[in-house]
Amino acid sequence: MSAFAPRPVPVALIGLGGVGKAILSQLLSPPLNSRFNLILIANSRQSISLPLPGGQITPTNYLPILEQHGTPLDIQSILSLLSPSETSGAGIFIDSTGSDLIPSIYPQILGMGINIVTPNKKGTSSALSLYNDIKSKTYPNTPTLYYGESTVGAGLPILSSLKDLVETGDEIYKIEGVFSGTLSYIFNEFSKVEGGDVKFSEVVKVAKDKGYTEPDPRDDLSGTDVARKLTILSRLIPTSPALSEGYASVPTESLVPQVLSNASTKEEYLERLAEGDEYFDKLREEARKEGKVVRYVGVIDLKEGKVECKLGKYPTDHAFATALKGSDNIISFTTKRYSPRPLIIQGAGAGADVTAMGVTSDLLKIHERLTTRF
Repeated sequence: MSAFAPRPVPVALIGLGGVGKAILSQLLSPPLNSRFNLILIANSRQSISLPLPGGQITPTNYLPILEQHGTPLDIQSILSLLSPSETSGAGIFIDSTGSDLIPSIYPQILGMGINIVTPNKKGTSSALSLYNDIKSKTYPNTPTLYYGESTVGAGLPILSSLKDLVETGDEIYKIEGVFSGTLSYIFNEFSKVEGGDVKFSEVVKVAKDKGYTEPDPRDDLSGTDVARKLTILSRLIPTSPALSEGYASVPTESLVPQVLSNASTKEEYLERLAEGDEYFDKLREEARKEGKVVRYVGVIDLKEGKVECKLGKYPTDHAFATALKGSDNIISFTTKRYSPRPLIIQGAGAGADVTAMGVTSDLLKIHERLTTRF
């Protein structure tokens, strides 16, 4: 057995919501706690450097400690702790926020030689200029690494599988899938293979109560989250449309019916939700008459040159109709090699623990790169 034991890689975690807390828990537990040195945690207001002088941080005590001993959040100071120096190697910046601001400075962070791992979609799904700036400052253009596996499909190997297909010379024909855990749950319950007459408004309210939706369900029903995921995938395919404005360039069908478009607050929207039931009842009935179910899907069709988010109707024996449970994601890759039977990846596409696993598995990829001796 080799006597060489790599030095733990320094890591700072920004964002301590549900996913951030799960990342923290995994980083503090075996086997990851021997591979990474967590030097700082922060929420949107405060940060605290680690280790603590008088004790240990845990997933249960971090919040009161942060509130009591934290200092005002200063991103530039955090970056100075992670910058490579003569005495320490490059660190890793974990952005577990939903911020727009932090992704806008990814090029600066990467330019300082600091690696990034993130479940935040906004850096790679916004304007093409920001995406290109990020790419120009990462491997293979520089030694610095950026990973965002968990931006699509939580912990499912969606991005890594697509990269493998592209980088081994396969030709992508079409990517199609149910990319939103929230919308997966809603339509799995609303439009079942065996039928049923549950109201759309009732399903949305249950989904909200279960914590599947954002506080304002319109944020999920707008389709924007799916459009961001399609943008991220599309940009990994050399022959895909440019999408110069990112997700805003993707034609996206909203699930907020016209009758509710004038609701000015989330409270008003939720109170009036049943006003949209007639619209969705008609959609379901049309599909039922054709022997189909309704699903909200994202499609990248390279032959047609299309990227779009839309409601689709699928036969009751189709995988999108039969294979999904709860808030599962399912993504189908039709390629030159995987044709006519596509490569299908399916599983939990939402949830703090699986999303955190997508982040920590990316951390391990960087750890291997940084600590391998040739």
